[in-house]
Amino acid sequence: MARRIDVTGTDGVRLAAWEFGDPPKNRPDPAEHTAQETPGVLLLHGLMGRASHWASTARRLSGRYRAVALDQRGHGRSDKPPQASFTRDAYVDDAEAALEQLRLGPTVLIGHAMGALTAWQLAAKRPDLVRGLIICDMRASALGAASQREWAEWFKAWPVPFATLADVRKWFGEDDPWVERPNPARGEFYAEVMAESPDGWRPVFDPDQMLRSRETWVFDAHWEELAQVRCPALVVRGLDGELGRAEAQEMVRVLPRGRYAEVADAGHLVHYDQPEAWLAAVEPFLDSLGD
Repeated sequence: MARRIDVTGTDGVRLAAWEFGDPPKNRPDPAEHTAQETPGVLLLHGLMGRASHWASTARRLSGRYRAVALDQRGHGRSDKPPQASFTRDAYVDDAEAALEQLRLGPTVLIGHAMGALTAWQLAAKRPDLVRGLIICDMRASALGAASQREWAEWFKAWPVPFATLADVRKWFGEDDPWVERPNPARGEFYAEVMAESPDGWRPVFDPDQMLRSRETWVFDAHWEELAQVRCPALVVRGLDGELGRAEAQEMVRVLPRGRYAEVADAGHLVHYDQPEAWLAAVEPFLDSLGD
């Protein structure tokens, strides 16, 4: 079960947040929530993702935490204004606004890919709001212009509109020429970000907005912000993901209170590929934070 709670991001963008689990009967309305009652967790998806991608994690954590997943600007059911800002500051400020409006802090931030970058930048900016950080398969090094060009070409290769959701699953899970090995979970992941239109199935996001979001961080390294994170932090990588072991371990070294975990048989979509193994990796870290 998940219930929607809208919050207002920077420059007035409406953001859809989703609280998972059955709240205790004595839990007040979110607007009246205080940090002392139930520890909070805010989950931030990656580029092109949506809050529902965190469902299995959020449901598991909801027995112990107030687990909220955010549809970030341009994603899911949040607003996608054509002229909206998609800078790093905009994403970080949105997450900060969500924590404050939902009275969720001090919280644990859990982020995947771009959402992980948002999480550690917010942890560096507002240490008073963040008591723990989990970084899932996100690099701190610059990816460069070639990476951005490859993404632009990849978007152009999508055979949209897809006739059926089965076609979506097949293309992203089996036929995508940019992927080395078939992965049914990847097909399911992308099926969740499609919506039916009169001519077939199309993404719920604007690919141009995704490229605009991405270009604000791919050309820069983000080690400095990592070094500014003061709370305990866990870096998690999929064994076959985009974050290599050497870089992940260097990120742990740079983090003042960093720890490391990896998930076997998982690619970039660690929490989606192997949800049980992912939870087995992160729950000991969460236990160490206490409630």
